[in-house]
Amino acid sequence: MKKRTLLATVALTALLAACGKNEPASTAAAPEAAPAPAAVTKLVVGLDDNFPPMGFRDEKNELVGFDIDMAKEVAKRANIEVEFKAIDWNAKEAELLGKRVDALWNGLTILEERKEKILFSDPYMVNKQIIIVKAGSDIKGKPDMAGKTVGAQEGSSAVTAMAKDKELSDKFKETKLFGDNIAALMDLEAGRLDVVVVDEVVGRYLVNKKPDNYTVLADDFGTEDYGVGFRKDDEATRNKVNDVIAEMKKDGKAAEIAKKWFGADVIKH
Repeated sequence: MKKRTLLATVALTALLAACGKNEPASTAAAPEAAPAPAAVTKLVVGLDDNFPPMGFRDEKNELVGFDIDMAKEVAKRANIEVEFKAIDWNAKEAELLGKRVDALWNGLTILEERKEKILFSDPYMVNKQIIIVKAGSDIKGKPDMAGKTVGAQEGSSAVTAMAKDKELSDKFKETKLFGDNIAALMDLEAGRLDVVVVDEVVGRYLVNKKPDNYTVLADDFGTEDYGVGFRKDDEATRNKVNDVIAEMKKDGKAAEIAKKWFGADVIKH
């Protein structure tokens, strides 16, 4: 009996081992699915806090402006928290890619070279690079800028626009770059510059504060679109912001905010 039991046990063990070896591969544990992207709950917006009327500090040192109002409305509708963070605008791409901010939203021009590193929203506004001179200046058009000292904000699309017109910009006596446009206009008023090239939205806003001191030329350095910039891998946030801005364009809220700051609907529909 003991011998038969032993033989039966050996046979059963061999059978189980064979079954284990022939187990179908389909019963192996399937690889885990990639986790779904986390829902957006907060948006840290990087901006130049001295770029009126897009984003700047008022007399109470509070951040205000057109883009500030737009971002707040988007956050409200998307049910997310928004935080505004003043950054060195010349280092905006490093701030975004380094994840110190989640979006660049402050009159950011959509440029092909920027698309290599930045994922843009749909355009929400059209802008152009205007030319400002001191009232009474003998500079009447772009050809007169040859031999002159020209100022612009460092890292701005004004610098890019002038560089594209190499035939003219090579004839400038000097190109001076400033931390912000207000400083550039102060140097223009003081006679240390002959010309300032600047985004129309901020240029006209500042000129209108001292209309007798400056003249805006009819010539310009071209038109451009404004968009919100995100990291390349953050399509979820970009799409959410895109959807809400489209909704604001449709129901008139974007136009309402534009009229508050510019006196007209300057939204790109």
